[in-house]
Amino acid sequence: MNTLPAHNQTLSIEAYLQGELETEIKHEYLAGDIVAMGGASRAHGLMATALGGLLWPSARRRKCQLFISDMKVRVEHDSGTYFYYPDLLVTCDPSDDERLFCTRPCLIVEILSPGTERIDRREKLLAYRLLPSLREYLLVDPEKLLIERYWKSGEQWQHETLTEGNLAVACLDCEIAIAELYD
Repeated sequence: MNTLPAHNQTLSIEAYLQGELETEIKHEYLAGDIVAMGGASRAHGLMATALGGLLWPSARRRKCQLFISDMKVRVEHDSGTYFYYPDLLVTCDPSDDERLFCTRPCLIVEILSPGTERIDRREKLLAYRLLPSLREYLLVDPEKLLIERYWKSGEQWQHETLTEGNLAVACLDCEIAIAELYD
């Protein structure tokens, strides 16, 4: 960003959103603090592209929007406002039409990497589950055949680990072959 807040001073949401338009480096916004995001590995990028490609026909059929890497999701919490850049998100709500971020995704995917895996498994899992619209959260390992799927069943969250077969994506009413994703 062009201007960072002074020590012990938080950045406003408006300044953060404007700054993201003016910089080549993406930042996540954590209740006033900003954190620069690092680059992704080849395996990470290939996995995000493959998953997006496999989900795109279903998203298009259902008139949903699918974003890879560059769309923020806004999460409201008692402790403040948070903006994250998921690796992939899908929103099917036509009223989720903010220009710079989504607020009502039904699917969020994080591709795991050594530097962010702990944050994806803890902080983001807890934050994303605050979104009333979210139906599924996927953690995808790009190096080995392993997908963790968290999904909402009624008011409860369920969890499963997948290493073969098909991945059900309820948000898009589709299934994709895990072997095809990792091909």
